Amino acid sequence: MKVGLSACSSGHLPEWEGQITELVDIFRENGIEAVPAQHIIRTVDDFSGTDKERAADLMGFYENDEISDIYDISGGDLANGVLKYLEYDVIAKSGKTFWGYSDLTTVINAIYTMTGNESVLYQVKNMIWSYADMQRQRFWDYRSGKNEDLFDIEYSFLQGKAMKGVVVGGNIRCFTKLAGTRYFPDMKGKILFLESLDGGSGQIATLFAQLDDMGVFDQVAGVLLGTFSDYEKADFTMSVYDLLKMHISKDLPVASTREIGHGHNSKAIVIGKEEKYGI
Repeated sequence: MKVGLSACSSGHLPEWEGQITELVDIFRENGIEAVPAQHIIRTVDDFSGTDKERAADLMGFYENDEISDIYDISGGDLANGVLKYLEYDVIAKSGKTFWGYSDLTTVINAIYTMTGNESVLYQVKNMIWSYADMQRQRFWDYRSGKNEDLFDIEYSFLQGKAMKGVVVGGNIRCFTKLAGTRYFPDMKGKILFLESLDGGSGQIATLFAQLDDMGVFDQVAGVLLGTFSDYEKADFTMSVYDLLKMHISKDLPVASTREIGHGHNSKAIVIGKEEKYGI
């Protein structure tokens, strides 16, 4: 069995090359050959290759019958550059699941919008970072069919008691990059999941305002908030929920989980799948 390791967003620094080797070794130890894409390491500024070259890497994995799933190991700013070069008819028929996080929010939601396919918001490099042992256990338990602890999250409601709908979203900054494009999902009846690595009070507030101005909060069935890493480390008076409340009705269900985001201990969530919370 083979899987692909893509890098649609910003390129890896040369000193991170050992991380790729370590990840390949972990897959090999579990009987899977992980095939790195051609364009992963930075060559010019933030780029490991042109938008078209990185898209071609990804499509090569979709077109290769030996590749079962695709794990994107990048993050940063450049992933939306590949969107116009992807062949969505091929992706739709492939039966392959795309995994990625952060800036890959753009690719994941574009795949759902253009094909209806599910993708997983998760960084597989969690298996080599600070919670490596726990993450490896979760991941391989899932891959082997033992359990789905990787996706089993704890959550609590901040307002309302239940919500149901197809989950879309991901990193709030990257999700809003799709606004006004053909890749932005139809938000009617959806559960909007949002998290963030960076962003202070003004930055998160303005992104909520943009989603409000787009009419998103009038259409969704509920909001699920993940972790907002830098915001939560700062000494702000208002919480992320306080900022959100400026833009939503009191009737919109809102839940919060501490288990999905940019933390190295983060679990996974499926984008494009119907979920029920509190039901």
